[in-house]
Amino acid sequence: MTIEQLQNTIDRWIKKYGVRYFNELTNMTILTEEVGELARVMSRKYGEQSFKAGETDNLEDELADILFVLVCIANQTGTDLTKAVEKNLLKKSNRDKDRHKKNPKL
Repeated sequence: MTIEQLQNTIDRWIKKYGVRYFNELTNMTILTEEVGELARVMSRKYGEQSFKAGETDNLEDELADILFVLVCIANQTGTDLTKAVEKNLLKKSNRDKDRHKKNPKL
């Protein structure tokens, strides 16, 4: 699935099941909440915490939740994520072309 297809699929889903998009601020807070849920899983799976009784390793689901809300925000703000990612990668490529190669910490 391309990014464009993902944006279109989520838009259709929202219109069919979600009635409408939550407003931008609500979606931003939902995104923050979802990132927190991912952090919980990461700290238990890769960090020093352990899973509590009833918690599961649902890393894939948490990542998908974040992507879903991020795409919702892009859709409702008229952001073409394909173009945005291409532009962002070009910026990073120009800015960081030698930065990481010269980093003695890496």
